[in-house]
Amino acid sequence: MLCAGRRDNAMRLTALDEVSERLGLKRGQGLAEARAMFPKIDVMDEDEEADQVLLEAIADWCDRYTPLVALDGREGLLLDITGCAHLFGGEEALLRDILKRLFHMGFDVKGAISSSPGLSWAACRFGRGGVIDDETMKEVLAPLPVNALRIDDAMIVSLHKLGLKRVGDLFPMPRAPLARRFGTQLLLRLDQALGANEEAISPRRPVAALSAERRLAEPIQAEEHILQLTGQIATSLRPGLEVRGIGGRVFELVLFRIDGRVFRIAAGASQPLRDPERISTLFSERLNAVHDDLDAGFGFELLRLNVLQHDTFGAAQGDFIGDGESEISLADFVDRVSARLGADCLQFAELRQSHMPERARVFVPAMTAGSAQKKGDEDLAFAPRSDRPLRLFHHPEPIDAFAATVPDGPPQRFRWRRIVHRVVRAEGPERISPEWWIDPKEAEERDYFRLESDAGRRFWIFREGHYDGKTAPSWRVHGIFA
Repeated sequence: MLCAGRRDNAMRLTALDEVSERLGLKRGQGLAEARAMFPKIDVMDEDEEADQVLLEAIADWCDRYTPLVALDGREGLLLDITGCAHLFGGEEALLRDILKRLFHMGFDVKGAISSSPGLSWAACRFGRGGVIDDETMKEVLAPLPVNALRIDDAMIVSLHKLGLKRVGDLFPMPRAPLARRFGTQLLLRLDQALGANEEAISPRRPVAALSAERRLAEPIQAEEHILQLTGQIATSLRPGLEVRGIGGRVFELVLFRIDGRVFRIAAGASQPLRDPERISTLFSERLNAVHDDLDAGFGFELLRLNVLQHDTFGAAQGDFIGDGESEISLADFVDRVSARLGADCLQFAELRQSHMPERARVFVPAMTAGSAQKKGDEDLAFAPRSDRPLRLFHHPEPIDAFAATVPDGPPQRFRWRRIVHRVVRAEGPERISPEWWIDPKEAEERDYFRLESDAGRRFWIFREGHYDGKTAPSWRVHGIFA
């Protein structure tokens, strides 16, 4: 079985099985040439999107070994196992476990462990793999072709012309002539492979501030068992949160299914949490919301609870007659509803530094209300001091004003939404100038009035512009008082 895809405006072989390799076919070879050599070969079109999805699924599965998993192109993974190998019995046992599990899943893979990502990459693709000690790095790297240094094709061809075909051929060469002839990239890659130049691994997912997991001897399927274990894992997280003086704001429950599939379920809280029961309740609502998408299959063998975001935990003494449940009832309601229906289902008005009414507040998910309320009034230098209506329109609506006192008086009557309102009381004006650093030059000043009609309704209207004897200014209603 072969896979072919378009490369350089030509169909070329992109993947081979063992039989094809024994026949002498090579990756990058033209499809027409391969068919001329073996007319009966079976070729399939490559699916890059499906390959990427599969690689990311394997990367999720590798999270059981380390949270630092990075994608290496379209056909490899890099794992930073620093501080993790002892949990699996050492580096050799860890590598053996990874390769064995992936083999039983139907993948033929090769792995290597070393102190250098470049050397591990080279040993996997051009060597035998395995665990490589620091003392044997040169010995392992020397017989490999120069392709193993991750250099471009043009540099490989130039090295071959000089007879430098193995990495070991570069060791005795003076570095200065190599740098002048091939640039610094060749020496950089060589130093990275030998561990002389550190190479960072960029994980594909953010690393959790705190994490705890439970490995199971027997897989579980029932939702109540998942929630019970989630509460137990949250209990083991509590001491770490208390030592740091923080509480979790966003939690992630990672479920590793026995066949390798990984499910990630995130739940947020409006206030920092430590209580295992409340954390378990959050995931109870989330599991109810994603029930149809969560296929337990043959069960989950590993559960992990991550704290993705945290905040300072404000410890407070409870009252003398209860346990303080009344103080968290609103936060608990926000958490449960948001977990069930989504973070955007409840909105919170947050003040912003602007004296323009439509910019002075924005609606944000209620899940963020806890951090927003921590902002004191001193942080809002432009917070309005006068009364504002409870209901503010997103877009001020035009009105027809009658008998307005020139130049700065309010109207005696106005028509809004085809209804005429007679004004019996008025307050104002309150002049608000445009923000010159945001608004266009043609933006005009506004004079706001608080009006009360004969029917008892209260409006917040403004006049945009001034009387200049040529054109009358426009009037608009911006909000309604309760």
